[in-house]
Amino acid sequence: MTANDNRRVIAVADPAALAEAAAERVLARIEANSGRVAVCLTGGSSPKELYQLLATDPYRSRIPWQRVHWFIGDERFVPADDPLNNMGMARAAFLDRCAPAANIHPIPTATADPTDPDRCAALYERELHSFFGADTLDQSRPLFDLVLMGVGPDGHTASLFPGDPALDETARWVVGVPRAHVEPFVPRITLTLPTLASCREMLFVVAGGTKRAILTRLFARENLPANSARSAGETIWLVDREALPEGFGGR
Repeated sequence: MTANDNRRVIAVADPAALAEAAAERVLARIEANSGRVAVCLTGGSSPKELYQLLATDPYRSRIPWQRVHWFIGDERFVPADDPLNNMGMARAAFLDRCAPAANIHPIPTATADPTDPDRCAALYERELHSFFGADTLDQSRPLFDLVLMGVGPDGHTASLFPGDPALDETARWVVGVPRAHVEPFVPRITLTLPTLASCREMLFVVAGGTKRAILTRLFARENLPANSARSAGETIWLVDREALPEGFGGR
């Protein structure tokens, strides 16, 4: 366990250990709140093993499903049943088998205009306002208990890409992103940095040797979106040994 650049980095052996460590952190955040819990999920490949693990005992039996609500940090602007849909992956992995339907909050992607994700972004923003009970974020009362995050090969996180105007958004909670910078090249909808920061814990989950190059740049403090994403509470990076930069933290 190493501190670096105001983040806490926890190194684990491999993807299986990563999923177990992440599952324990999810459970700890749920257990710390005796009321209504909000978890913001992430897409991509890294969290899939975590999601599958949450559907198995003993993890499934430890989650009070009736009071946990599940959101998503970003979505590809594709139909809900499209294989590229982030929430669709999470639903298939664990949500549809475990969580009440009313507690699953996907970003709506059905629209008459397939080139304009802003309308869907506005709908999701209204849903977040309704859930939170206000249209202004309150640092003393985080929106989410836990926000899961990933990192793309260009340093993007959620669908916040290098140089994109969405990085500078401070008023809106959710925005449309007309063009993705990496595959799949479809428009996106993403929560903004202030919205993602409104959490008790932000947990990055990063696995595999293909992520080592970008983590080397991130941990060297390069100005990339994933370095701008920080929780108002605790920010944790769970990284397996293959992804960890060479020589980092006594590796």
